[in-house]
Amino acid sequence: MMVIIGWVVALLTIFVPYLMSGGMLGPLVQPGKFIMIFGAAFGAAIAASNIHAFKHMMGSMASCFKGSKYTKSFYMELLGLLFELLAKVRKEGLMSLESDVEEPDKSAIFTKYPNITSNHHLLEFITDYLRLMVGGNLNALEIENLMDTEIETHHHEEMHASHSVGALADSLPAFGIVAAVMGIVVTMGSLHLPPAELGGLIAKALVGAFLGILLGYAFMTPLAKGIEAKAAESSKALQTVKVVLLASLNGFAPQVCVEFGRKVLYSNERPSFSELEEDIKNRKGK
Repeated sequence: MMVIIGWVVALLTIFVPYLMSGGMLGPLVQPGKFIMIFGAAFGAAIAASNIHAFKHMMGSMASCFKGSKYTKSFYMELLGLLFELLAKVRKEGLMSLESDVEEPDKSAIFTKYPNITSNHHLLEFITDYLRLMVGGNLNALEIENLMDTEIETHHHEEMHASHSVGALADSLPAFGIVAAVMGIVVTMGSLHLPPAELGGLIAKALVGAFLGILLGYAFMTPLAKGIEAKAAESSKALQTVKVVLLASLNGFAPQVCVEFGRKVLYSNERPSFSELEEDIKNRKGK
């Protein structure tokens, strides 16, 4: 939603003063220039990507038009799940989680937290490291190093879409110049026309440069930044799980472990201590 609002504000602050100064929208309506600029840019993006990377880029761009799923309620659900899992470990031992981590879709604990189980990467991260903890062959330091490597890999993979869209945004002004040059070529071949008509052709040519700069900096660059923010959000969820599980490996009680996790959250998504405590109590009562 914020992306659309930003685009509308950008268009209004450009075109309203333009119209107030006596400009006309007619010469700016150039579908051919739009197709030329965007088509060339996307063609370059396709040439620079494999199928998986291109699909990921398109999906990431679409996700910018949706609200974030990493909200305060999401994190309360995540911390509630981790608390319940660790409470079971403290009461029944690590081996009691074996069936839960092997088949989370059938687990009485995991099925209570649909927002977590629907997040494939996050669910896999939780179950994989609980499985390693159940195996008991790795110490806390080894598991922490492995977690850091996986989180870094995940973040790098998520950031690929942001870098691709950023490169696309940077290329649009250049392709706008290409469109403008093509327009000048057409104009140079029409020098026999009256000055008024030549002026119209020159105006149409300049629209190419205008569209390239506008689309690059007002439209695509914000999308790249939005994808970058979403990548940081997904990595933060993995970091939260990491902190909680490592605290458990170091012998802290489940309530203290989830408090560690609460402390790493961004302030606008972090529940208060009392909010989290009340939420956990309510879930335990169900």
